[in-house]
Amino acid sequence: MEKLTDIQVKKTVQVEGLLSDGNLRERMLALGLTQGALIDVVRKGPKKNLTVYNIRGSKIALRSEESNLILVSYI
Repeated sequence: MEKLTDIQVKKTVQVEGLLSDGNLRERMLALGLTQGALIDVVRKGPKKNLTVYNIRGSKIALRSEESNLILVSYI
């Protein structure tokens, strides 16, 4: 398993788990980051701090601190 922040642009991965807890975990679950969800990495920001992901048909931007807490695997 890898962290979402390490995945390159134009790759598709599947969520395996979340390392967050509390309000951040609830936010991630509300965004559709549940186990088995597919994520497409759309593009990375110029400073690599923000990355845009396609999650269940919605484009979501996450900071590297947030995407570092999402465990994924290649499909």
